[in-house]
Amino acid sequence: MRRAISLTLTADERKTLEGWARGRRTPARLVLRAKIVLQAAAGLLNKDIAQQLHTDRECVGRWRSRFAVFRLAGLERDAPRPGRPTRIRPHTIRRIVTLTTTSAPPAATHWTTRTLAPVVGVSPKTVHRVWQAHGLTPHQNAHLQTQPRPAVCREADGCGRALPQSA
Repeated sequence: MRRAISLTLTADERKTLEGWARGRRTPARLVLRAKIVLQAAAGLLNKDIAQQLHTDRECVGRWRSRFAVFRLAGLERDAPRPGRPTRIRPHTIRRIVTLTTTSAPPAATHWTTRTLAPVVGVSPKTVHRVWQAHGLTPHQNAHLQTQPRPAVCREADGCGRALPQSA
């Protein structure tokens, strides 16, 4: 029969875990993990902890083991999950950021995901992801919007206002 890992806590760890377990603004997953570790340190079995906290034994065993290896840091962050690696190349990311911050499309004040995507050769969703990762919001930031070009501003200043008539 398998035995659960016994846990012993330092005073600082116990204080931190009790704070997490009682915290009103602590994420629910962290509250559950803290309660699991506190009860495991008190000597309860995984099945008893699972029953009291309305979860399953596998969950209790996972967090007990994770705490034994990584201590508090192991509870704070989820383990990385498998997934497809990003396929956006660095030069494509640089080009999207450069075009967004230094130029504007023809007859417009700023880029949109749909206007920039065909220029770079990616999907609008890819442009959106790059903008999110770099904190770019060209539709909201005046410094990313370029001024109307003089060629466009012959009879009006590009903003719909008529130019003053010369006498």
